[in-house]
Amino acid sequence: MRFTIIFFFALIFCPLSITGAAFAKLSPPAVGGTLPKIILTVPGDIELQQYLGLAGKKTFSIPEIKAEIVLIEIFSMYWPFCQKEAPSVNEMFRKIESDNSLKDKVKLIGIGVGNSKFEVEYFKKVYNIPFPLFPDGDFAIHKKLGEVRTPYFIGLQNLANGGHRIFYSKLGGARDADT
Repeated sequence: MRFTIIFFFALIFCPLSITGAAFAKLSPPAVGGTLPKIILTVPGDIELQQYLGLAGKKTFSIPEIKAEIVLIEIFSMYWPFCQKEAPSVNEMFRKIESDNSLKDKVKLIGIGVGNSKFEVEYFKKVYNIPFPLFPDGDFAIHKKLGEVRTPYFIGLQNLANGGHRIFYSKLGGARDADT
């Protein structure tokens, strides 16, 4: 009888604990924390290389971008909310670039989750995106970022000591560029 009860509980609870672990998800990047190691390919466009301060490199990690602040938009070209958000994000980019006190201090990039290089370039063309976009066709970056929904925005501050910290991490965009 005792063996039967132990066997019964093993049949019920072992699959549940395995299933729970399989569905456990990473958390989104936390404010005050740091980004996981993400390696991106430097854009081929010379202007975008200069914008990021990465001329002469082949790959880089996001904290290597030459700016005090890096704003990261996690998007999907197929998601209507990301499409709807594109004009506001473009306007935010233009406002940053036209403000001499922000232009060299704040940089903006986008990462297209589940999007190939072709899809990211198509999104860039259709929505006239002026800042660098990077593909994440295999969802590797997306997984490292806790499989956040899109659009998702992360604000990263590069510190004088070479480190960085996340100061903003939030789902959804702003209603307008000023917000």
